[in-house]
Amino acid sequence: MGKQLEVITPELTKFIENQRIFFVGTAAESGRVNVSPKGTDSFRVIDSNTIVWLNLTGSGNETAAHLLKNDRMTIMFCAFEGNPMILRLYGHSKIYHNRDPEFKQYIDLFPANTGSRQIIEMQVDLVQTSCGFAVPFMDYKEDRETLNSWSIKQGYDGIAEYWERKNTKSIDGFETGIFLPNEPSF
Repeated sequence: MGKQLEVITPELTKFIENQRIFFVGTAAESGRVNVSPKGTDSFRVIDSNTIVWLNLTGSGNETAAHLLKNDRMTIMFCAFEGNPMILRLYGHSKIYHNRDPEFKQYIDLFPANTGSRQIIEMQVDLVQTSCGFAVPFMDYKEDRETLNSWSIKQGYDGIAEYWERKNTKSIDGFETGIFLPNEPSF
């Protein structure tokens, strides 16, 4: 049923490309464990052990705060259509902001989005598949445009103001690194 691999195979890359949602799990040394669902066209396999994903502006910024404390991350995909499978990618991650050269290196891999907040790069050290036999069938209808529409309405200045209000600290009070110390926030 399940397999452990050291790399993301071409077949698994194709599986990833066909998924509409993935889940990100992170945790600092203390505090809450965070699991976030991610959608839109925001995930790329760079090579057999490297992935990047675009983190869009949201109501919290837990992933960023956790990665500054502990760089472990797990990403999970579930097949809701077609053959059953669960795919987990385990590894260590770095977070890049628009001030970082790596952000500029990767941002063009994704559709333009006013709410682009960070890019996370993960070095995958374990790939695990499992059966997914109990995952229900669910039909994809369409992507929600709510977040993108909201981001466009805010504009870049409004997004930066939102980050200042909602994205500088985690729910456990950890810094997220969205702004550098002494950097004007907007």
